Amino acid sequence: MFLPFFDALRRGGVPVSLREYLSFLEGLAAGLCTYDIDGFYYFARAAMVKDERFLDRFDRAFSEAFSGLETITPDDVLNAVDLPEEWLRKQLEKHLTDEEKAQIEALGGFDNLMETLKKRLEEQKGRHQGGSKWIGTGGTSPFGAYGYNPEGVRIGQKESRHQRAVKVWDKREFRDFDDTVELGTRNIKVALKRLRQWARHGANEELDLPGTIRASAEAGYIDVKTRPERHNAVKVVLFLDVGGSMDAHVQLVEELFSAAKSEFKHLEHWYFHNCLYEGVWKSNKRRWNEATPTWDVLHRYGPDYKCIFVGDASMSPYEITHRGGANEHWNDEAGHVWLTRAREQWPDHTWLNPIPERGWGYTPSIEIIREIFENRMHPLTLEGITAAMKELG
Repeated sequence: MFLPFFDALRRGGVPVSLREYLSFLEGLAAGLCTYDIDGFYYFARAAMVKDERFLDRFDRAFSEAFSGLETITPDDVLNAVDLPEEWLRKQLEKHLTDEEKAQIEALGGFDNLMETLKKRLEEQKGRHQGGSKWIGTGGTSPFGAYGYNPEGVRIGQKESRHQRAVKVWDKREFRDFDDTVELGTRNIKVALKRLRQWARHGANEELDLPGTIRASAEAGYIDVKTRPERHNAVKVVLFLDVGGSMDAHVQLVEELFSAAKSEFKHLEHWYFHNCLYEGVWKSNKRRWNEATPTWDVLHRYGPDYKCIFVGDASMSPYEITHRGGANEHWNDEAGHVWLTRAREQWPDHTWLNPIPERGWGYTPSIEIIREIFENRMHPLTLEGITAAMKELG
């Protein structure tokens, strides 16, 4: 019965394997989430989603496969499911006291029992907890004890009893993890973490648990040992395009900058406008008075640095290809000359573009820079940053 769900996941781009699907079925067969819609949702997600990038896709597939069940009527349930009397009686024995069993028998047998269940379903409009009449949880109603509720689907109610799982997949709380959407700071950190080279340095601030155990065993008393914390030893020089068409991407670039500062201990950043020329700057307010020669930057950071350019690469082609093509000043050397020098200085380099990749072919300057960078240009999505970090690594 869950094959349509499995098919929806595959069609939705969730790379769930047959083994994961069979593990999911085994868990259901073992009763891990019987009649619990919240448990079913979280168990299914844990069993079949192994990468946070696909959480949003899972939610959409889950909604596609199961949201229709929310509108099931009492007649739909009772007509679609053949409940044998023997099964119902076994459930009575498991969940009801002798007194409650006697009350059920007083209803007049199986047919009257089903008719009463149908009426209760039609009458009940909201959540009920406890009591002896309504279908709900924690009460003495026989329908609450053994009313058929396939995989936790609520029946005869307009709203979720717990207001949890349905909201999760309808609100799609993990939408920003999808690798096809632009990112927030948290998501960018997830992608940047793929570029790591751990090293220990600084003061002894972290408990060295293995060292403490070893020293204590040798000394015969608790001998606490500490060690420097591990930090990401990757060194990055970041060039950020500002102004003009980049104004539309300020928030996204700020989020990238914030994430990079928290992830990379050795991060140097510089600003430029449209294309790299003979000067870059640290403060946009002082760009005309305190610009730093690009030659100095090229000589300051060694080839062990990873170089990341961030910009939409959208400008007049002349700004890249011609001497004097810059739109704000006279440049003695063409922009492509400086870009080539940067590439040669930092062999591990990439360009991140906030414009969706599908639009790159419509802007000649993007294609020019993409060619200069030998196709090392990636979109500012989780997938794009992940590919860039893999390339830099």
